[in-house]
Amino acid sequence: MSYLEKLTLYLPIKGRNRVIDGTNVQHDILDNMSQLHSFTFYICTYVKTFDLSYNLSSEDIQQTLTNIGQQQQVLSIVNYIQDGIVACSIFSLPFQFDHLKNLGNKFPNIIFSCIAYLFVEDINPFKHEFFIRIARSFPILKCLRIFNREPQGLNDLMTFSSNNCQLHSIIEYPHLSILDVAFAHRDYVEQFLNQTKTYIPCLEEFQVSLDDLKAVTKDFTREETRRNCAMVKRLFTLRSFVNQKDLFLYFPLLFK
Repeated sequence: MSYLEKLTLYLPIKGRNRVIDGTNVQHDILDNMSQLHSFTFYICTYVKTFDLSYNLSSEDIQQTLTNIGQQQQVLSIVNYIQDGIVACSIFSLPFQFDHLKNLGNKFPNIIFSCIAYLFVEDINPFKHEFFIRIARSFPILKCLRIFNREPQGLNDLMTFSSNNCQLHSIIEYPHLSILDVAFAHRDYVEQFLNQTKTYIPCLEEFQVSLDDLKAVTKDFTREETRRNCAMVKRLFTLRSFVNQKDLFLYFPLLFK
């Protein structure tokens, strides 16, 4: 291994009581591979917060990446997710992998040009502006999974209004074909189905709670949520379908 010249590493790690940071990478990898001239990596450590003696931040991790950063650009993301777990990621740039998991509200303002699959999760709600950033930062995104039980902070009147006046800029995901909001708050179903907020022209696979779907579409009668459902070919819900006649106008390609 000491003569290795090129290394590509994608490594999620669970079951530790300390995060892997730049110091570990330097001592355990780089110091033992003197011939290494190409190192592409993504390392994510999942640690329970009660194992940490301090509140971990991305700035703390970034300071440990100084030595590595002299040779290439390296960034970090720290995200507190569900069940008292912190996900700490360190990675080289440009980011060359097609998957990224456990991304939260705070992430660097860069373009992830290779990522097609993205899983976002946070203990704080995702606002409309967050999804604007996602669309800009992930230009070829094809699959998006959202895990967030927190509401966006909109009241029911605003969330389920007819939206005759445009309150937000419309976000477009031109390549998104798979959307999973089955374990997300109802507000995120509204966020993606309401055509005055989001446009998804290529959506083919949709995973959602049936109760949320019925509520957001007003039992499959709401005009503002019809367009983003028109191309769906595979619909997965957390329980059985309603009458097929109620679904036909919303999901015409399900029955072809």
